[in-house]
Amino acid sequence: MTDTAPARILVIEDETPIRRFLRVVLEGAGYTMAEAARGREGIEAAATGAPSVVLVDLGLPDLDGKDVVAAIREWSSVPIMVVSVRSDEGEIIAALDAGADDYVTKPFASGELLARLRALARRRATDDVAPVITVDDLTVDVAARMVTLGETPVRLTRKEFDVLTLLIQNAGRLLTHEQLLRTVWGQTHQNDSHYLRVAIGHLREKLGDNANAPRFIFTEPGIGYRFASATQQGARLGAQSRPPDDEGGASDD
Repeated sequence: MTDTAPARILVIEDETPIRRFLRVVLEGAGYTMAEAARGREGIEAAATGAPSVVLVDLGLPDLDGKDVVAAIREWSSVPIMVVSVRSDEGEIIAALDAGADDYVTKPFASGELLARLRALARRRATDDVAPVITVDDLTVDVAARMVTLGETPVRLTRKEFDVLTLLIQNAGRLLTHEQLLRTVWGQTHQNDSHYLRVAIGHLREKLGDNANAPRFIFTEPGIGYRFASATQQGARLGAQSRPPDDEGGASDD
């Protein structure tokens, strides 16, 4: 919670009695609460409502809660707590691997839930991803899923936007092919490197980014991609005078 406004908790839970109970507990503790009864509705609410913490049930009617966690984690670092009746170790590990920060098994004590929420809300205050990211003349509005280059809007597919967002949120850090594929396309596609090559090629075309003299997306041959850090942006003209990276010509586009 902050001095200016109460923390906003998004509850993604299909059972009405549990949502009512959580509203009493959360609002009694000074939080505000938004709610969604289905997974897809919850993902949209997370993108548009700027919650401080997300609570997710695993047994949703349209999506498994782990898929909801993974979808939100593609573009946001908002703290996510799974609240579920599933208590076996495999489910807990899978939820945490999908991107959840904490896991509470139903039934739970309201005091324990609130203590965990306070810890996650404090983390939100110090470890959040900026909703609008600007690098040089490229701007990515993560929540609105909008990209502009200078004054011009850039139309991207969902997967292209997800790849760009993941790269720009990790600017200067090398992301492997497997990491990008697993996060954007899912576990079953982590070896389908052609999906990623096509997406990167389209991004370069739409952003005017030359693979041989890149402004934004740098290739680490055979390993992955790295979005330009602030240092790389400043040194870009000098880098263009050196021989281009050997990335196999158009194979990475």
